[in-house]
Amino acid sequence: MRPSLRFLLRWESFLVLLLIAEILIFGAINPRFLRPSSLLYSTSDFVQIGIVALPLTLVIIAGGIDVSFASVVGLCAIVFGVSVHFGLNVPVAMLLAVLAGGLCGLFNAAVILTSRIQPLVVTLGSLYLFSGLAVVLSGSIGAGGYEGIGGFPQFFTDIANMHLLGLPMPLAILLIEAILLGCILQFTRFGRMVYLVGLSEKAALFNGMPLDRVRMWTYVLLGVFAAIAGLILTSYFGSARTDLGTQTLLSAVTAVALGGASVYGGKGTIFGTLIATLLVGYLQQGLQMSGVSSQISGALSGALLLIAVSGRQLAGGVSVLSFLRPTALHASK
Repeated sequence: MRPSLRFLLRWESFLVLLLIAEILIFGAINPRFLRPSSLLYSTSDFVQIGIVALPLTLVIIAGGIDVSFASVVGLCAIVFGVSVHFGLNVPVAMLLAVLAGGLCGLFNAAVILTSRIQPLVVTLGSLYLFSGLAVVLSGSIGAGGYEGIGGFPQFFTDIANMHLLGLPMPLAILLIEAILLGCILQFTRFGRMVYLVGLSEKAALFNGMPLDRVRMWTYVLLGVFAAIAGLILTSYFGSARTDLGTQTLLSAVTAVALGGASVYGGKGTIFGTLIATLLVGYLQQGLQMSGVSSQISGALSGALLLIAVSGRQLAGGVSVLSFLRPTALHASK
């Protein structure tokens, strides 16, 4: 089969076409949506979805799941805010926040791998644990409840409004992250192990792969990037709040599922999740510019998640190419 035809039959290619159609439809409803500046700068409102969805893709490919990242975003933002409040300079406070995110991921991995409890159960518990820690930390300096911690230096709050290579800084960070994780997943031994661990634990163990270590690093990576998302949101809003990540949970999981990652592990791509993130984000922005309430937008995001998971499940995780190229099945045996 020609390479061009093979590309057109990929799930990611369908997502790209769907994204173009979505943009054109919302542009027809509200012409302001099609302005290049609107398409470019509106990404700052949902870029945090992609920042956590991309490493979540690795976790799911490896056969795991983590729903605690939504709380990690807020917790790391609070760690940063409290650190600055007690006199630490901004770079050191940012480093502490990223370290806290990595430790949250390491905690999840340690509990999951030692207890062998289902990852969903463990991370659902840590979702509330990290949220509670964030509230306690913010309360330690008098910022009780969901009150934000502010008073950051101007150069930090300007980060979210800066430009890199002609792009808004948050979007540039997302694209750099996508390139980094995409290269790790596709061109490194670690990436190959992530896929094999998700496909078959027995095969991974037979090949002498450090199964637990691979899964541990996927959780740590998710924690680190959740911290980065928390820092970007803190800069964007000018304050650190415990609830900064609450809106990312459903949207990020939807992006990963819609992007083609299998809930059973062993399948998924960074590019698919990236395009799905833009689909979910522009859906929210388009509905908002069309006058649709946030409640209806949330309901549509939930419906999109159900459609994505159901559609991929009905497809049996088999690409169109499997039917068009039966010889590939023989070659894989």
